[in-house]
Amino acid sequence: MLDLKFVRDNFDLVKENIERKNEKADLSEFLLLEEKRREFIQNTEKLKNERNVVSKEISNLKRTGGNADNLIADMKVVSDKIKEFDDNLKEVELQIQDIITRLPNMLAEFVPVGKSEEDNKVIHHWGEIVPQKLKMNHIEISKALGILDFERGAKVSGSGFSFYIGKGAKLERAIIDFMIDYHVEKHGYTEFWSPFMVNEASMFGTGQLPKMAEDMYFAQEDGMYLIPTAEVPLTNYHRDEILNFEELPKKICGYTPCFRRESGSYGKEVHGFLRVHQFNKVEMVNFALPENSFEQLEILTNEAEDILKALNVPYRRILLCSGDTSFASAMTYDLEIWASGEEKWLEVSSCSNFIDFQARRANIRFKRTPSSKPEFVHTLNGSGVATSRLYATILENNLQEDGNVIIPEALRPYCGFDKIEAK
Repeated sequence: MLDLKFVRDNFDLVKENIERKNEKADLSEFLLLEEKRREFIQNTEKLKNERNVVSKEISNLKRTGGNADNLIADMKVVSDKIKEFDDNLKEVELQIQDIITRLPNMLAEFVPVGKSEEDNKVIHHWGEIVPQKLKMNHIEISKALGILDFERGAKVSGSGFSFYIGKGAKLERAIIDFMIDYHVEKHGYTEFWSPFMVNEASMFGTGQLPKMAEDMYFAQEDGMYLIPTAEVPLTNYHRDEILNFEELPKKICGYTPCFRRESGSYGKEVHGFLRVHQFNKVEMVNFALPENSFEQLEILTNEAEDILKALNVPYRRILLCSGDTSFASAMTYDLEIWASGEEKWLEVSSCSNFIDFQARRANIRFKRTPSSKPEFVHTLNGSGVATSRLYATILENNLQEDGNVIIPEALRPYCGFDKIEAK
């Protein structure tokens, strides 16, 4: 959430930022509401001053035996008017606050201006792209291996769900365990196992509400949301808290399933694992000092890249342009992996710096010294990484001419096997 004073002082800049982010936040009423707010405050202060002056007159009259009934009656009218102005002021401030909660985060100066993903900037590539000789995608491969069942997933739950079977299930579990261990042992993260459902305050804290409510699974009777990412519970772990200066940056990670309705995905590529309603992900969350959060973003993104390097998956780092940067992010890198069966780049991780945007919404602060004024931390997160597209890519990139799939060496201790053989 943006600071209200910042919006007041930088109205044109905020409006330009909305346009650059391709957002639809409406600022048309903001200035009018601000004018009403100032008017109510001025009128209230004027009446309160009048009441203070007259109250002294009433006190003097009572002390000298005079009649103050008329003044008392007048002040009753003034007090009623003050209450009316106060009530109107509260209503206007609520309307202003509602507008503020719908404004996107300000873009960092490093973000290139652009309208869509076509304007994103490729930062670098890693790994060798090897053409697949059998020209099979992950759906065809998984059927041949008997390790995934999309048809029965659709029967049991609906489109966008699947069953993992046998070595396919073991491979998924191995990927998750490998990534958690890697981040904990090599990157210094503390592992968390979080709730998979959260309340409205948590969804607001990380910026999913109110803007993206239609993309969330909501249990109305309980007022609970299935999490779209572990970012939500992990970031809100410190909601309404003040962190110690010495523990920053604080790095936590955790595995969760992720649930997304993907209500806006009509017409997009949706087959197989390319777009699903439930998927697994290991998430990295960092709480950083404001002065070095962009340095931490580079570190965080490198940590996600380390996973792909360890699995020998070709990838590229993309700096998102303004129009492709999410509502809550100030700057985002995407990591895209090459899937040889699809013959395309697939996004597998987004690493973002939210600066103080989420911290304001979730009221997460720190103190530089015990006597210092609390400041908002900067929050960052990144997929470390999402498994579904990585799983598909492992199948496609490691498919052999005999139809078997070789398991990446780093995963073999976790799988207990080095290949999945065709049936």
